[in-house]
Order: sequence, then C-alpha cells, then structure tokens
Amino acid sequence: MKAMGVVGRGRWMLPALLFWAATGAPAYDGPVEKKIFTLPMYTTVGGKTIKNVRVGYETYGTLNATGDNAIFIPHFFTSTSHAAGKYKPADAAPGYWDPIIGAGKPIDTDKYFVISADALVNLNTKDPNVTTTGPASTNPDTGKPYGMTFPVVTYRDSVRVHKALVDSLGVKKLKAVAGASGGSIQAMEWGALYPDLVERVIHVIGPGFDISPYVVEMLDIWVMPIRLDPKWNNGDYYGKDEPVAGVTQALKVVTITARAHGWAEKTFAYKWADAAKDPGAEMGNVFAIEDTLNKTGAARAATTDANSMIYTAKANQLYNLGDDVKKMKAKILFMPAKSDLIFPPELSQRAAERYRAQNGVAEVVVIDGDGGHLEGVLNVAKQGEAIRAFLAR
Repeated sequence: MKAMGVVGRGRWMLPALLFWAATGAPAYDGPVEKKIFTLPMYTTVGGKTIKNVRVGYETYGTLNATGDNAIFIPHFFTSTSHAAGKYKPADAAPGYWDPIIGAGKPIDTDKYFVISADALVNLNTKDPNVTTTGPASTNPDTGKPYGMTFPVVTYRDSVRVHKALVDSLGVKKLKAVAGASGGSIQAMEWGALYPDLVERVIHVIGPGFDISPYVVEMLDIWVMPIRLDPKWNNGDYYGKDEPVAGVTQALKVVTITARAHGWAEKTFAYKWADAAKDPGAEMGNVFAIEDTLNKTGAARAATTDANSMIYTAKANQLYNLGDDVKKMKAKILFMPAKSDLIFPPELSQRAAERYRAQNGVAEVVVIDGDGGHLEGVLNVAKQGEAIRAFLAR
C-alpha cells in the first residue's frame, strides 16, 4: 500500500532528504530515462473497458539474450516508478530504493535487468516524470477528465498492464518481483497471476495475502480529509479550485500512520515549531511535528491528484488473494519492519506459515529500527544482504 507519506521534490519528506545526505550513498549510474508504454484498450478485473491506457516506466541494467534475468519493482502507495538513480545530476535525491539497486548492490544491475513502472491511478499526476491512466486522465469519449466516472481498478489491474509491458520488452522469466507496501501487494499478485513466470517474490513491509479490516478502515481515514473538503465537489474539480487543503491533511495522516513513536521522539522531541511561540499561549501556536507535517503535506499536495489518491486507497482495500495463494510457486521473502504500525511483523509470520503449509518456500527477515512502516523504504538496505542471498538461491 503505501509505504507512504513522502514529500519534497514532489516525492520525499525532509527526513528522507536528510537520510540521503547523511549516507552519501552513490546513486545508480544513470541518467535514468523515463519511457511510456501504451495499451490501446484494457478490460479491468471488474469488466470495464478503458481506452488508451498509458503508464510510465524506467529500466536499469541490460536484458540478457534469453530474457530470463529480469526483476520487476512495483511501487508503493504515494510513490512512482522512480526506484533508483537520477533523471539528471542536479536532482535532490535518487530513486527511493537506490541503496539496493545498482552495480554491485543487492539488486545488482550488472546481473539483472530491472524494470519499474507507474501504477494505474498513480497519485502523482502533476509530476512531469509520471505517466498514468486514472480519474485525472481525459476520457476519449467525452474529451473531459474522467473524474469519479473512471472505473474502479485494483492492484491486479496494474499488474496485468505491467505484464503487457514486460512482454513487450522481451522478458521471458522474472527472477523476482520486489516491492514495498503497495508494491509488496503487487509483487504477491504477480506471483499468484503468473506462477510460471515469477521465480521469487520479495514482500517488503507488506500485509501478506490480504488486507486486514483494520487497514481497510485506515485507508478510508487517509482519504477522509479529501472527501470533507468542499472543493473536492464529489470529484468534479478539474479546471476549478482543487481540494488542496484536503489533500494536504490526507497526506499528513498517511505520513504519521506510516511512522512510529521512536521516529517522532528522535526527530522532533517535545519542541515547539517556533521557540518564541508557546503552544500553551495561543491556539495558533503549534509543535514542531505539527508544523513539519503540515508543510511537507502541502509540498506533496502540489503533485497529487485528489481523486487518484481515493482510487489508490480503494485498490489497496480490495487486495485479497484468497484461494489464488494455492496457485503460487514462487519462493517468498517476507521482510516486515519491526516498528511497523500498519503491517506489523506478525502478519508476515502468519502468511509465511500459511505458505509453508502448502509446501511453499518462505523466509522471514525483519528490518530493525524505530522508523515505522517507512523503514522498508528508507532503510531497506539494512537487509540488503538478505535480498542478495535470496536472489542467489
């Protein structure tokens, strides 16, 4: 689902930028080129037809002659296909999983051909490096944005579109599909839909084989501020004042639920936003954490489409493999984060036990740290060697 709440440069929160500055990790040797894949027609899982489906994608490394050294990286809730490297040297930060994707890194681009693509209804419709089809797209039958008339889509729909992309690139076998949060959901869908294509699933900060009712409601709460903003207007806001305030607060809620107590204490402590403005003196005076998350939410809202955020929340809510788990053949590496409040480690443990019970191969390794759900995005390299070893088995 999301591993979420990221801002800055249209995608990263301030803490993420500080992370890159502190590590000084070299980015994937680019520059990375964004390309576009198009399907003239696509029929959704729900039976609705969408014309002119377009998704952006990028690749790293080289596909071998037999087409069997590919790894696909689906992205999380608020992210994009920009998994590694930079589009240009001046970019503030590389792609979100750059510490583990590149020459000599755990997902070694000297060995593997790595593909990442924008999901359907990607939130970041105003980011020039994102191409997606969703409610903000123009309906070719009306010449106007779809808005809330766009069909409901699931992550399975994104996977099916991405499968067509992978086929067009000449891929014959996927060594692995690896993703965090919403990307981990898509990775599992890949394993269930295409058991003879996918050899391994790397399920980072994921829910296992379905979404819990608790997270179904959490997703509803994430998008509630958008629905409560009068400017949302039931999704009819294109060409008008957009529900920026609702989107800002929605992203703030996503961010705090994607973190944990330890992160908040270490990052902000009990500090005021302004040392001269005691929150106890005036209602308008706030704490540092409030001020920072408000500002990063507003920055992130600049690239976010409100309707697309609602559609992406629905895609997450609809995830449930059910008996399709029995079709899977892939080896699975579950990689939960110790402090994750959204998908705690016991969900991965439970899913691994279920998979082993049907004679599947499953491993569980935990990402340590107090950063919450986002440990699987910002600190996935803590278990980088586990990923390297899993790909080698």
